Amino acid sequence: MGRSRRTIPEELLLLALDPATGTTAQPQSLDLGLAGAQLVELALAGRIAPDGDRIAVVLPRPTGDPTLDSALELLRRRGSPVRAVHWIGGPRLGLRQTYLTHLERCGMVHAVAGQMCGVLPTTRYQATDTAISREIKARLDSAIRTGVPPDPRTAALAALAHAVGLGKHLYPGNEGRSSRSRLRDLIRHDPMGGLVAHAVMDVQNGVAAQPRRAPVATASGPGAGRQPASRVAAEPAGVPAQPRHGSMARVGAR
Repeated sequence: MGRSRRTIPEELLLLALDPATGTTAQPQSLDLGLAGAQLVELALAGRIAPDGDRIAVVLPRPTGDPTLDSALELLRRRGSPVRAVHWIGGPRLGLRQTYLTHLERCGMVHAVAGQMCGVLPTTRYQATDTAISREIKARLDSAIRTGVPPDPRTAALAALAHAVGLGKHLYPGNEGRSSRSRLRDLIRHDPMGGLVAHAVMDVQNGVAAQPRRAPVATASGPGAGRQPASRVAAEPAGVPAQPRHGSMARVGAR
């Protein structure tokens, strides 16, 4: 994958960077969003595809982006499609820092060393060219303002921005309420972005989404209809079954 175009994880992180403080908004949910953004980017590159509420590798060939290729290899090693909610909810230690370091290496941000309480060392990141962040946000603004269906990349970025809670960072206060609502509505314009965005929100809500199964035929006669028409599939070991909170395959606003 060439470097002529920024990836969705990079754009999501640039949107989250606060130019005043050098910190990222919604840091905990942002980590989930970056993992989801990798899935969207790999799908746009033709490496993976949705399979119901699961993600399947369809072309294991490397993209040329080391961070994306690492995620692609992990997916390939699974050997079978993995649920998006389980992938996004898995450990992603250091993913945000990996992308911050990458953006610094590309010259899009620079690190500023500091201290917290005069003792603990900290690092903040400032955008070197705020025009890049403004251009990214302008694409979202245009989609919100015009109502014209955005391109898949912008639609997916909007879906992820909403899912990780960046709406109140990008469009704060009461005056931004309608923009936040329209940002949420952009989820429906990209199926993969919508799938991943709902997975991110399900992980934040502590929900392990379950696929629906076809109704089980029941015998006729006395007592017919008293048995449940369907059963919930068991979760993999170590993942407790939880109530269904909405279909991940559904693409729509929450």
